[in-house]
Amino acid sequence: MTAMAAMDTHGAERAVTVVLVSAIASGQGKTTSTAALARKLARLGKSVRVFKTGPDFIDPMMLERASRHAVQSLDLWMVGQKQSQAMLAQAAQQADVILIEGVMGLYDGNPSSADLARAFAVPVLAVVDASAMAQTVGAVVMGLRDFGPVQLAGVVANRVASTGHARMIAEAMRDIPLIATLPRQQQALPERHLGLVLPDEVVALEQILDRLADQLELDLDAWDALPKLVFSPPAAPILPSLLSGRTIAIARDAAFAFLYPANLDCLRELGAEPVFFSPLNDEPVPAGADALYLPGGYPELHGQALARASRWQQSMRKVHAAGMPILAECGGMMVLTEKLVDKQESTWPMLGLLPGTVVMQNRLAALGAQAWNTPQGSLRGHAFHYSRFETPMQPQMYTQKHTQKHADGEAGEAVYCDGNLTASYFHSYFPSNPQAAAALFLRRKP
Repeated sequence: MTAMAAMDTHGAERAVTVVLVSAIASGQGKTTSTAALARKLARLGKSVRVFKTGPDFIDPMMLERASRHAVQSLDLWMVGQKQSQAMLAQAAQQADVILIEGVMGLYDGNPSSADLARAFAVPVLAVVDASAMAQTVGAVVMGLRDFGPVQLAGVVANRVASTGHARMIAEAMRDIPLIATLPRQQQALPERHLGLVLPDEVVALEQILDRLADQLELDLDAWDALPKLVFSPPAAPILPSLLSGRTIAIARDAAFAFLYPANLDCLRELGAEPVFFSPLNDEPVPAGADALYLPGGYPELHGQALARASRWQQSMRKVHAAGMPILAECGGMMVLTEKLVDKQESTWPMLGLLPGTVVMQNRLAALGAQAWNTPQGSLRGHAFHYSRFETPMQPQMYTQKHTQKHADGEAGEAVYCDGNLTASYFHSYFPSNPQAAAALFLRRKP
């Protein structure tokens, strides 16, 4: 066991309250409930850290605003159990409470949120949309508890109509505590095709989060009765300084926002210095940069602005012609193409560094964990996009889809290379193989 009930008598480790917030399915209100709980507990004087299960970019941004601390990803496959344990142990040294938001339903995926909870002996807090039921909530949560089983700490009943409705739910759950309730929200966190909208796009987000915290009825006695855990950190690996003295320019704005905080930490640990710039604001690639990173995001929502960003475009073509190492992921790859066709069927000229056109579509084009077998070993990550790339260019290789405990061999995303430029829909998680990540930002031998 990597986590246990706190029995430390020497003060070397801190006991913290830890719960994994999950549900029967997506759409139950996990992110809303986790955000409300984080903001509520912080206002009660607790130091709160939040994690997100699985590959995700947008939910962590929202939860960071709610908790006012960076939100890292936990995942038994992409991140790995040892690294997940290390991050939990580090958070436990700083926090009174750790909240882990699950992904999809509790038992969905392989590994699932339930697998993560069991791996670290973390109790589960189930969020249930109670808007169309009352006593049946008891049957639902008992099934969630017993199917795995998992240690079910309690329930957050979401979209509750009244105190009477909440009382019926509590009575039906027998020995499972109703830890919190949230009423039906007149103003919920808005969504779009890749999930929630970016926090900076939500009008009056701070007021919404404060309102959710106000509306969350938290049973403090039940919360305080939750078991506390102690996490023993594994030995921290020392990374080689493969990128020592190198400056990596990173696009970061509303069009290029999908960036794991752990990727930035990894680059710094490898010795690199990240510097940020905004293509949307027509900022050129920073002078003195040794390499360039274009992460994913929503370029399809900003086609006109990117098409008009002449200073940025000129600088991009210049550094590519000079052989600068460039890594472009998903949205980053989309802007390297000749044209981008958005959902309104408007066509926008892009950089033209890769031949072909990106076309947005209504149905999901790819979703799931994947691995990229590089010369330095397997680099893990994921794909999630609603566009397709129509190109005559031949991929240099393909990633492999992951469906079981190991990659199943089925081809995943195409990886395109042109000199020192590498582009794919694949989102890399750098800490899964820092040596492979470093190689992407170093010049390849001709």
